[in-house]
Amino acid sequence: MEKRDNQKIAILVLLFLLIISVGYIAFDKIRETKLQEQMEIYEQGAQYGYEQAIIQIVQQAVTCNEVPLRVENETINMIASECLKK
Repeated sequence: MEKRDNQKIAILVLLFLLIISVGYIAFDKIRETKLQEQMEIYEQGAQYGYEQAIIQIVQQAVTCNEVPLRVENETINMIASECLKK
């Protein structure tokens, strides 16, 4: 009888460990999926920001006014080439 009780206890312990392992793996996969979704949203936001910046620069440049662009310590003035031909 004692051998059978020990086997039942061992099976229950192994079953408990299996459940915890499966739970941990599932939790990790869910966390990884959420992190990946957040990265995609961040990248889409960055891309949208770049697009909006370019659109604003072009909209200002085509009015034939100089558009100052600053990169680090350097500044250049941009103007549409069509404006120079006038």
